[in-house]
Amino acid sequence: MVKVWTNGCFDVLHRGHIEMLKYAKSLGDELIVGLDTDEKVKKDKGITRPFNKLEDRVAILKSIRHVDHVVAFNSRVELERLIQEYGPDFLVVGSDWKNGEVVGKEYCKNLKFFDRIGDISTTRILSYLK
Repeated sequence: MVKVWTNGCFDVLHRGHIEMLKYAKSLGDELIVGLDTDEKVKKDKGITRPFNKLEDRVAILKSIRHVDHVVAFNSRVELERLIQEYGPDFLVVGSDWKNGEVVGKEYCKNLKFFDRIGDISTTRILSYLK
């Protein structure tokens, strides 16, 4: 069984998220999605986020056919521990992390970067609501 891991906020799902999940699932048999808790999103993105609460984000991700498991994490240390515990064959992250420190990369066999779809982002989508 080939395991694939990806993680993020997945606050307001858009095409870029779906394409990344689809790509990640194409690499293996089981896709595990690590999901930032509300507290972590607020700390990382600001007090107006997340737009959707954790329980809603979990329910939405679980309804996507490409996703097999969703696990929440509240810190970088917890994220790293989860990746180590699951021991994925592939870790998929956005290509904006190519020059950054990818948490958990030492616990996977292959690191894959997924290119952003155009200029779609949750931050941009939410900016239209202001």
